[in-house]
Amino acid sequence: MLKYCSLSRWALETEGASLATRKGWSNKDMDPVPPHGRTLIAHAQVSYWVSDATNLAVWELAGSMLSLGLSWRQALPAIAVAYSITSVVTVINGTTGARLHVAFPVLNRSSFGFWFSYFPVLIRVIIAMFWYGIQTYNGSLCVYQMLKAIWPSTARLPNHLSTDATITSTGAMCYIIYWTIQLPFMLLSPQKLRWLFMVKSTLTPITWLAMVIWSFIRVPSNDPGGLFNQHSTLSGSALTWTWLNAMNSALGLYCGLAVNIPDFTRYAKNERAQYIQPIIMPIVFTFCSFAGMAVTSAGITLYGDVLWNPLDLIDRWDNRAAAFFTSFVFALTTIGTNISTNSMGCGNDMTAIFPKYINIRRGQIICAIIGGWALCPWQILANATGFLTFLDGWTIFFGPFAGVMVTDFWLVHKGQVDVPAMYDPHGRYRYTAGVNWRAVLTMLIAIVPTLPGLAKSINTTLFVGEAPHLYDISWMYGFFVSCVVYYSLSLIFPPRGTFVDELVECSTDDLSAFGRSQKDGSQSGLPTEGEEVFEGKHSDTVHVKAIEV
Repeated sequence: MLKYCSLSRWALETEGASLATRKGWSNKDMDPVPPHGRTLIAHAQVSYWVSDATNLAVWELAGSMLSLGLSWRQALPAIAVAYSITSVVTVINGTTGARLHVAFPVLNRSSFGFWFSYFPVLIRVIIAMFWYGIQTYNGSLCVYQMLKAIWPSTARLPNHLSTDATITSTGAMCYIIYWTIQLPFMLLSPQKLRWLFMVKSTLTPITWLAMVIWSFIRVPSNDPGGLFNQHSTLSGSALTWTWLNAMNSALGLYCGLAVNIPDFTRYAKNERAQYIQPIIMPIVFTFCSFAGMAVTSAGITLYGDVLWNPLDLIDRWDNRAAAFFTSFVFALTTIGTNISTNSMGCGNDMTAIFPKYINIRRGQIICAIIGGWALCPWQILANATGFLTFLDGWTIFFGPFAGVMVTDFWLVHKGQVDVPAMYDPHGRYRYTAGVNWRAVLTMLIAIVPTLPGLAKSINTTLFVGEAPHLYDISWMYGFFVSCVVYYSLSLIFPPRGTFVDELVECSTDDLSAFGRSQKDGSQSGLPTEGEEVFEGKHSDTVHVKAIEV
């Protein structure tokens, strides 16, 4: 037992021909993806986004907008605009990963500085764990509906938990079942998961389309309570700010993935493989959101409640076969989304934090334990307002993160970065004591003004004046303000020591040479502490000079 409690017992073996030999700053999962691992093609990207769009969170977000008083005519444009913006940022950041074949936690160091880069990574770990728990709870609702369809007496099982728990004994049992079923999928590599995406992207759209058809058959569009006859209960400034808040919530749904998308595009066969995203993302996400609105609207007429969670709607069905099959498809699509988007992203990020002991697989297991149990996701999903508040809360961070990354790579460094230096805490991206102060100041300017609105959303009794309106557009404010501020600071105070005349990549041969040099105690051409690379064209000879403060 003591042997397994020893840290040395859990230390990862360093890999030959990799950067993992450099004092534990990397491991095989953090290294640039070698050519044989770059297998992601455009068709896989389409399957990925179709499967990701058809998940319960997208449906719930669209349905919950109706509960705020918006009509489908108002909510759908907000969703379309939000996903169009998200797709552009995703492609811009994704191209960086596809070009350099480096994960987000490593790539982030060139923008924020080696040590300050851990701040965005930690935030991303937290949000991934929260989303893992939320999606697992959604999956457990699917399990409940499947069990109820087979054994109707499942609905009559006694509850031994208090109402404050916001979950029943049966719900807890279903949660354990789904959490356990989901766990083995974490053992699959990203390349093997593409088969799951293909199955999801085939079955789920068919099921969603069938539910839309069902909604229009049961409640025709010309019916007084039909979708097309429903109108907003809001007007004036209340309508404007509710619409902007809805769009911000849609931005918040995938704002984390827009930041860490290099975790996946680094496996791309070429940069062109992900150019399909600005076309496919707005289309599939808007259609899937419309499906959520149409079925939720039908539920209002049929059952008198805003059933923004489709599992609550399925719970009212009398057709047990339809309930079982639909719940099964929802359970399948939730597994794929949870593994690819949440647990794998969390695993990548935790690998950067503890590369000596954690690889992607171990990080996924930790995410499953903490995100699945410690964060109590059933509390977040207790009501529609709480769900939207949760989404909005994280946008105050991810808008600025994306803005700094996009501006730094494309405008400040113009795509010319030094990949090997991203793995060296004393290299050119050390900035000042490992912190890029320009990024720190940008974060303060972009995030601090939205904090009063965040506090107000948590405690509605607080008086903060008009501050909540800025919070209602926190992602847009954070992204555009951070772009302007960071670019301005970089023009006035250029980070000269980080500039190179052309892109410096890590080829397979480079990695081998780098690994051997670390065993010999040399720096393989990378600058030591107190030095930086002189601005000049990359060659076999690397010039260094003293840092100018």
